[in-house]
Amino acid sequence: MREYILTLSCPDRMGIVHHVSGWLLTRHGNIIHSQQFGDSDTERFFLRIHFSLPHESAIDELARDFEGVARRFSMHFEIHDKRRKARLLILVSRQGHCLNDLLFRTQSGQLPVEIAGVVSNHPDFGPLAQAHGVPFHHLPVSPETRAAQERRILDLAERERVDLVVLARYMQILTQDMCRALEGRAINIHHSFLPSFKGARPYHQAHDRGVKIIGATAHYVTQDLDEGPIIEQDIERVDHSMDAQALTRIGSDVESLVLSRAVRWQVEHRVLLHGGRTVVFR
Repeated sequence: MREYILTLSCPDRMGIVHHVSGWLLTRHGNIIHSQQFGDSDTERFFLRIHFSLPHESAIDELARDFEGVARRFSMHFEIHDKRRKARLLILVSRQGHCLNDLLFRTQSGQLPVEIAGVVSNHPDFGPLAQAHGVPFHHLPVSPETRAAQERRILDLAERERVDLVVLARYMQILTQDMCRALEGRAINIHHSFLPSFKGARPYHQAHDRGVKIIGATAHYVTQDLDEGPIIEQDIERVDHSMDAQALTRIGSDVESLVLSRAVRWQVEHRVLLHGGRTVVFR
């Protein structure tokens, strides 16, 4: 048996599930798991089906065969081979907690990905990447070299057949051209529950203001800085007894957890775009 994942979105109307199930029946397919959502506000329908087939089929062949159903319901759809591991390129600067977490989860088999490389504008985490057997690329950047540095990153992503670029506390603002090139396949992590504390040392700023919750958001990278569709968020409560170092430690844990969830859901094809929002089948 071979396992596949079908995701789709389309205008909501009667008969969608019936026709998709009927298509699977014609191929002797078996539904392993199915999730669906109908948005009453936009009248749009979303579906993710994990299914098996008795014999291996090429993805292109399955997609062509499904086109008849897709046209009938004006579907946007994708079919994926569940066995194929997504290839990641991780970008990082000088805060390595998210990088370390992703490397460990991958090496221990908790995260079903292959890490094609780590890129950094600083050399700090070269030994960490190499300890996990992951190629490390030190690509310094300045305002004058930014365009050339980003071109090297994109060339690397193309050469390594990268499916997803992960900004794991990469403290550089991507250019509009870079954001367009990575549209829909780049995820960022940032401290979303500290909206008043931008720039350097956000947890120190939060401590000075006496915040009661801190948190993080994983979202798609878009041309609007830190405003891309949100994939996952989480928070932790804090209090007056905690200093800035304690907030930083707690915040780092939340960021690592939120980013790993977002990466997992993305590579398992659980995230469907819905305008400026997402539908996430957990």
